[in-house]
Amino acid sequence: MSTVTEDKDPTMPKARAELVSVSDTPFYHVISRCVRRTFLCGQDRATGRCYEHRRGWIEERIRLLASVFAVDVAAYAVMSNHYHLVVKLSPDEVEPWSMDGVLARWCSLYKGPPLVQRYHRGDELCAAELRRVEEYAETFRQRLADLSWFMKCLNEPISRQANREDECTGHFWESRFKSQALDTEEALLSCMAYVDCLASTILSGPRQL
Repeated sequence: MSTVTEDKDPTMPKARAELVSVSDTPFYHVISRCVRRTFLCGQDRATGRCYEHRRGWIEERIRLLASVFAVDVAAYAVMSNHYHLVVKLSPDEVEPWSMDGVLARWCSLYKGPPLVQRYHRGDELCAAELRRVEEYAETFRQRLADLSWFMKCLNEPISRQANREDECTGHFWESRFKSQALDTEEALLSCMAYVDCLASTILSGPRQL
């Protein structure tokens, strides 16, 4: 039986899985931008309000996630209403991590399912429950190598903090992050130079982890 496939409209946006392919390149330039007249850092000239402390929120979160995920942050720059990252995805790094190590990493970001919480407490679990914990660990292992999950874990807490501080609700980020593959050495070096230049302009020095 032949399979009929529907031609894709070239004007339609590509799925994230089509944009990020580690087999092609592990290096990506990532940009995330704010909505409204929101600020990540700097000063609002219209109101005089300073948001520079928010830079620290993002930098602290980037450092945390870089220590938890199999994602290396080569460079970053935090601008007034958006930020840039240059990242290297290293999915092979997660393979040797033990189940306990994976669960510990994930649960440093989220509480984890009740069953995983019971496992961490040292509660006695039956064989079926232990298998379920192993399944959770494998799911988390894949997430800890995934760029979309890295960005989700970066942007969501910042959004909540900013909305709480601004006493508002709704979207803080303009849309899903944008990513560009850096598939040649020239592209990588050029992008890192660009991001470092942006950071130097703002802070008189490149920001690297």
